[in-house]
Amino acid sequence: MTDRTALAIDYIEQCRQRIDAELERSIHQDSASERLQETMRYSVLGGGKRIRPALCLAAARAVGCAENAALIPACALELIHAYSLVHDDLPAMDDDDLRRGRATTHIAFDEASAILAGDALQTLAFSLLASAPELSDTQRVTMIAKLAQASGHSGMVGGQAIDLESVGIELDLEQLEHMHRHKTGALIEASVDLGAVSAPGVTQQQRSALSDYARALGLAFQVQDDLLDIEGDTAIIGKRQGSDAAKAKPTYPALLGLEGAREHLATLLEQAQRALDDFGVEAEPLRAIANYVVTRNH
Repeated sequence: MTDRTALAIDYIEQCRQRIDAELERSIHQDSASERLQETMRYSVLGGGKRIRPALCLAAARAVGCAENAALIPACALELIHAYSLVHDDLPAMDDDDLRRGRATTHIAFDEASAILAGDALQTLAFSLLASAPELSDTQRVTMIAKLAQASGHSGMVGGQAIDLESVGIELDLEQLEHMHRHKTGALIEASVDLGAVSAPGVTQQQRSALSDYARALGLAFQVQDDLLDIEGDTAIIGKRQGSDAAKAKPTYPALLGLEGAREHLATLLEQAQRALDDFGVEAEPLRAIANYVVTRNH
């Protein structure tokens, strides 16, 4: 394990503890249904690496902002991510029965409860952002607009639609990356940008460089996911190994071969790291997370 990977694991764990405590508090506020609240807690607090909120906090640090200012945006990102997983796992979509090492939400509860929990997690994300006490009105509006775009039909949801439409179809590299820039990359890009926007004095040059970093990292994350689907262990990765191949989904290894996918992953990591060249030691957590993303085993 490299020093940077070790730093990333430690940093992400620290972020996870802070995020989970805030998410626990937020979900317990004024729920109309105890069962819905239980389903929400199961969906968002039952494991997960918390990479997206960690990226948000790390980006805030990289532009000289106190990480506490980015805590609520980081929670909002994890809520959106969790909702997307709940809905993606449904029988009408990917029809998965295992997520984060345990039963998916619709298996643990039922389909109706899973749908409602996903809906509630999504709306809670925007509710938290709209009332984040550490942010100005301008910051809140900017973040709400960015997260809505990244998670909706022009971002994550649009990418999932392409994914469903592409089962059994051979995509070329441009088409595959178009899908993953939306399905996976859009929310990772939003994670970094929301962290940057937490700093009132962030410059457009800084946001642009961080966007380049996140754009490369989002694709790298998906390449590694595709490799883990072939080479990973179900007990470690927390979902069914080989599920993408079984469903005839287009993947990087299917298109480029295992060695070609690994080479592409290395190129993307280099692009992400190069985008941070103008940042100092304050961006070291971002550099470390990039290393972790391409070497993780789950």
